[in-house]
Amino acid sequence: MVMSKRLLLASCFLFLASFSFAQIAPSRYWVKFSDKNGSPFSIGAPEAFLSQRAIQRRANQNIAVVENDIPVNQTYVDAVAATGAQILNRSKWHNSVTILSSDSAQIDAINALPFVVNVNAVALAQQPVVDLRNKFELETENVYKNEVASPAISNADYGMGLNQIDMLGGIQLHEAGYRGQGMLIAVIDAGFFNADILTVFDSLRNENRIIATRDFVDGDLNVYGSSTHGTMVLSTMAANSPGQLIGTAPKASYMLLRSEEAASEYLIEEVNWASAAEFADSAGADVINSSLGYTTFDDPSLNHTYADMDGNTAPATIAADIAASKGIAVVNSAGNEGSSAWLHISAPSDADSVLAIGAVDGFGQYVAFSGKGYSFDGRIKPNVVAQGKDAAVVSTQTGDIMTGNGTSFSGPIIAGMTACLWQANPTLTNMELLHAIEQSASQYMNPDSLMGYGIPNFSIANLILSEYMPGDLSKDELLTVFPSPFEGDVTGVFYSALDQPTEVRLSAVDGRSIYFQEIFCRKNTSSTFRLPLLQNLAQGVYIFSVTTPGKVYYKRVLKR
Repeated sequence: MVMSKRLLLASCFLFLASFSFAQIAPSRYWVKFSDKNGSPFSIGAPEAFLSQRAIQRRANQNIAVVENDIPVNQTYVDAVAATGAQILNRSKWHNSVTILSSDSAQIDAINALPFVVNVNAVALAQQPVVDLRNKFELETENVYKNEVASPAISNADYGMGLNQIDMLGGIQLHEAGYRGQGMLIAVIDAGFFNADILTVFDSLRNENRIIATRDFVDGDLNVYGSSTHGTMVLSTMAANSPGQLIGTAPKASYMLLRSEEAASEYLIEEVNWASAAEFADSAGADVINSSLGYTTFDDPSLNHTYADMDGNTAPATIAADIAASKGIAVVNSAGNEGSSAWLHISAPSDADSVLAIGAVDGFGQYVAFSGKGYSFDGRIKPNVVAQGKDAAVVSTQTGDIMTGNGTSFSGPIIAGMTACLWQANPTLTNMELLHAIEQSASQYMNPDSLMGYGIPNFSIANLILSEYMPGDLSKDELLTVFPSPFEGDVTGVFYSALDQPTEVRLSAVDGRSIYFQEIFCRKNTSSTFRLPLLQNLAQGVYIFSVTTPGKVYYKRVLKR
């Protein structure tokens, strides 16, 4: 994935010269401002700088509009531009601009402005852009054409993508009608080569579900010729080619945002990431998928260290947490550095409010390239995992379905399912959603540094989030179940107001009966039901229910 261009380009047998600011003066700078004084914008009138969709997302989650929502002061921007420097991007969350300049006098003049805190070099001049329309770029993540016959077509026509959604319990959500309709996913990546012509995205284009495109590297709207990476990422979510590949959110709408320069690795890309996330927020995105990550750079003086993976240091990490504070579900790949000298997760997956996604193979086993946790400050990272080895993706050259390796693909597979889960539970907050995904995962009670909480099950997460159960079920506190989570025995206590027959049952979420007993309960009496010898029961969520002639009482319990 684009997380580490060293890994990425090595797989393509491409080698780039390493530049040093000591040898060549940097020409792109990050200018930070001290305040937003004198801004014509006000938090009391957010419609001037936020879309109605963005305002509604905040209102739905009781999130206030605050000062960092206000755009960078245009007067300050104009003053910087007046020195002759070219404005590249703005970041309201960092209260900054990035600029292009080759004149040290301009930098001195900008530093002298009373509202400028500092000016830092963040990149050399931009590398020439390769037009992939004329020259196909072999930018892959060990992606190869699969010559093996496609598996039998499922009833939902997932084709080669069947396993990667089925292991997440995602097919059930799709069958219930939750395929991302009405949800908006922002994809921040390095480019989307041929996504505007590949047939796997026909319905996405024909139904006008590509809401916006922005290139924060070149400063235009064309994202379709700079890199193949984002196209493959997009296909895991948005593909809708029955019998070939159906993504995890085939009916969602998308914004395609380019923040990454595939030809180099500099700190400016993290600031570009922030600008892209701010655009996604302002436009009303529900979910951000980012298959990008930052550790070391072409200039070693800018390198991060593992100590920087503390959730509060890297520019992209800070921006990712702010995006989450605006009510966006931020999903970021954990990185492919598990077998490298770096070893760990990368920014911004270290952010505390971001769902960091590691990789497993098709059998649910950890794969060595997946970035390892924990965060430097000891938090569970990655949060969860999905299939990232032999994941089904589109070939950007031929449109065939191939397989590829990388957390670049496990991340968006989860992001698409996250959008579907939110569609099914629209009144919840982003953090309630992400926590339910963690709680549904295979090793929630015993997380580790390789797979975090494990492989999530979105059907179980949907059950956890549901405000009701099928049928006229009561959540009356007449029923108490303990312990939860349980390991062996589980006990229920039911207070009956009447003399009545009852049925006691422990069920799996798919309705399978694990334990059943009939008991007659006496009026104004508490009856105790002990369900023994459940040690061999698989981890997960179960339903303990007591059925009377008038009602069904239930409790969710977790087996660890």
